[in-house]
Amino acid sequence: MSDKLPKVSIAVVGVVIAQIGGFIWWTAQQASTISNLEETVNILTVENNATDKTNLIRDVQRNTDHLQEIIDILSEVYEDMEDADNEIWEDIDMINEDMGGMASHMMEIIKLQSRVAILEKTVEFTRSDGM
Repeated sequence: MSDKLPKVSIAVVGVVIAQIGGFIWWTAQQASTISNLEETVNILTVENNATDKTNLIRDVQRNTDHLQEIIDILSEVYEDMEDADNEIWEDIDMINEDMGGMASHMMEIIKLQSRVAILEKTVEFTRSDGM
């Protein structure tokens, strides 16, 4: 029976055992590398989240400042528009007063012209009548 079993030399068995040991060692190194990389990813994720939060806070504060500036500018524009509106209404009131005064002057001139015309007709009538 021992004739049927293949003869394996001790050197071949030693090489196979060495290869298996090397594979086990390489696998352990890969596991260690993967563990270190997972830890690094976790650290970077935490740092990235902190950076994102800091950037978000900074951006919100900057936008708040910009909105306040816009509100201040709009307030100034509104005040200027209100002042301009008041000036326009004052000018309109002044024009209305001037127009009213001008209309009354025109009416007085028309009355005076009609009186003059009546006087002229009266003088013309009295001359033609012989007086």
